[in-house]
Amino acid sequence: MDKVRAELIERVNAREKRYWDISDAIWSYAELGLEEHRSAKLLADALAAEGFQVERGVAGMPTAFTATWRNGIGGPVIGFLAEYDALPMLSQKAGSAVQEALVPGAPGHGCGHNTMGAMQALVVTALKDLMASEGISGTLKYYGCPAEEILVSRPYMIRAGLFQDVDAVVDCHAWDVFKVGHGREGAAAASFVVTFRGKTAHGGGEPWLGRSAVDAVELMHAGTERMREHLPVTHRLHWVTLEGGEAPNVVPDKATTWYIVRDIDENLEALISWVIDCAKAAALMTQTKYEVRFLTAVHQRFSNKALAELVYENMQAVGKPQYCKEEEQFARELQASVGIPVVGLEYPMRLTSSANEPYRGGSSDVGDVTLVAPTASMRFPARIPGVASHHWSVTAAGTTSFAHKGITAGAKVAALSAFDLLTKPELLARIRAEFDELAKARPYKSFLPADADPPLGWYAGLMEKYRSEMAKFYQEPSR
Repeated sequence: MDKVRAELIERVNAREKRYWDISDAIWSYAELGLEEHRSAKLLADALAAEGFQVERGVAGMPTAFTATWRNGIGGPVIGFLAEYDALPMLSQKAGSAVQEALVPGAPGHGCGHNTMGAMQALVVTALKDLMASEGISGTLKYYGCPAEEILVSRPYMIRAGLFQDVDAVVDCHAWDVFKVGHGREGAAAASFVVTFRGKTAHGGGEPWLGRSAVDAVELMHAGTERMREHLPVTHRLHWVTLEGGEAPNVVPDKATTWYIVRDIDENLEALISWVIDCAKAAALMTQTKYEVRFLTAVHQRFSNKALAELVYENMQAVGKPQYCKEEEQFARELQASVGIPVVGLEYPMRLTSSANEPYRGGSSDVGDVTLVAPTASMRFPARIPGVASHHWSVTAAGTTSFAHKGITAGAKVAALSAFDLLTKPELLARIRAEFDELAKARPYKSFLPADADPPLGWYAGLMEKYRSEMAKFYQEPSR
């Protein structure tokens, strides 16, 4: 590396402990989507203290924010996506190789989002100092994005115009390998709730006077289950009943079901329409009324090849972290406990193309960002190799030295990649030219209905149920 790039690496090293502590604190808060009040404040306050201009509560979401720093003429503008929401039911003691809930039933960081918000903050603060000392013109824009696990924030942030001036976006995700990919990835998705309303009556005395909303939910489920035979292999369709009556001797007058439907972009709107037709039919059959509330709707990812290649080049320059015997032993114990191949800390460093990868049905609201600005998503090693997302084993590693080393390695790659974007106009022009071709072929149109609003309070009751017990284990970072 040349002198300036080596200096950037040293600035990351100098700050790493501060952001490891922030990651650990967010892990301990384990706040669900749109309830990340402590997590968002911690990150926003840290960036404000570093001189970033912070705008809180953006796009109608109290836990969404942007943090911006400009130098010189202010261009180019590089965006950094950060997440910090946890998942239900995944509480787990840190560093334990067996399943042990810290607070039984409570949320936990079973996807590694605690490391991601902290990693991107480490990136932009190190970059800011280097840009100031070297007189490098540009703008760093950190996006504090809540509720990724329910796919909420990015479509609303785009609708609010928060990505209009961005030249390129560096995304990240905690993973069990070190890699970056390009091309079409994952599934488009829509998330919505259907509520049926009927009439109450005595279940034994005069049931004919009632109209059961639960019957409507069950009929809707029966209809969508029979769709499956006729849907393409790319679809995913799943639901959970949120409300289904409270006593069998009272005909329930309200019932609610929550659907998430997924497919490739070209198929999603027709799939949504068919599912809602099943709701209409169920209401007709039961003489009930129904209403649909959309929580979100998102596109597949279309990651930029030239940007992914740049990230991979810097990944090779940084290399994998060096691990100690204790980290290797913990990895092997955890792998054996979960029942996956015991490989220790062996994992690949890869550049992948979706053309050579199997279709995966997971979704992320990062997909919408890829259609409004050239984006690449780096996966950095903050989980034990082989473990699956949305699992207690991810939570178990979330505050370990393995995760901390992954944060630092990922930050170095992202910082070097952003530095290249800021200082090599011909490289950014090539990335933008590729994106312009994508935009011509796929001009952005949100799948989000115009009348949809962020589902504030969606997890408020669940957080309230556990917060007082979880608070006993909060870890506050040193100042």
